[in-house]
Amino acid sequence: MSEKSVTTEEAAEQTAMKRVTDGITLGRVGLYATLIGLVGFYLLPIESGLVTSIKTPTGLDNTFPFLPPLDAGWITFEKWQVAFDYLAPGMVNSMLFTIPSTILCAILGSMAAYGLTLVDWRGQIAVLALFIAGIFVPYQAVIVPLFQFWSQYMQLGARLSFLWGLPLLEPHYATILELIITHTAYGIPIVTLLFRSQYKTMSNEMIEAARLDGASVWRVYRRIVLPLSIPMFAVVFIFQFTQIWNEFLFSLTIIGSTNDPAASATLILSGLGQSLEGTDYPLRMAGAFITALPTLLVYVLFADKFAEGVQT
Repeated sequence: MSEKSVTTEEAAEQTAMKRVTDGITLGRVGLYATLIGLVGFYLLPIESGLVTSIKTPTGLDNTFPFLPPLDAGWITFEKWQVAFDYLAPGMVNSMLFTIPSTILCAILGSMAAYGLTLVDWRGQIAVLALFIAGIFVPYQAVIVPLFQFWSQYMQLGARLSFLWGLPLLEPHYATILELIITHTAYGIPIVTLLFRSQYKTMSNEMIEAARLDGASVWRVYRRIVLPLSIPMFAVVFIFQFTQIWNEFLFSLTIIGSTNDPAASATLILSGLGQSLEGTDYPLRMAGAFITALPTLLVYVLFADKFAEGVQT
């Protein structure tokens, strides 16, 4: 190999090293260190919960919460099976009121947003103000009247007693129906605002052209507005499903007890692992992750539409 070629190779290596050195600045090092620290900060609780859920009592007493079991005999998946057995009825109940409530919120919120955004009528601003005000009503402000409304005035269980003799219908479904109505009513204001933010960006020329062609208000919504709302429906479905599934206060107010046949997953989870001997943390952690699985699954299924809807 000639001296000239060696010199050329050394020059190329020095140039490459210089580029790498120039790219590594103090600011860039600090940026990556901050990002790694934030990733660790947010993932550490999840990692701690996962490793805690598979520890035996001995492993839990002899290791830090964020460290995995140091001995194979300290690992067990029994808590996951126990947690699932406890939570399965509650997860079914949660599905029974979460899915209908989410669908009703999306449909009614979309229709309300259409009427408040793309249809002109007298008193529109006042009604919109009421919807916006409904967003800011705290849960704590309505639990007492809510309890009195369902337990003293409506009493759906007694009013629908003629249905409980039919196949597949149980008396505790009245409580689930109460939860469906409550979550739907409480979710419509925020959903309406989300849909309205999208409808305000729609082309008025397209809507006016449809009206000039003789399309009715309902036909414009069904043929034009509704198809264009699919991405926002995904956003609303994920948002509302997560909110309703994780909600605890309404379930506690309306159902009241973890022993009730209508008890939701979050209500059962609140008492999981509690006993006179103390708290079974592995069982509670396993139950928490099992309860969170449906919301994670919904996000995975609708992730593409969610990203599209956020951009609109």
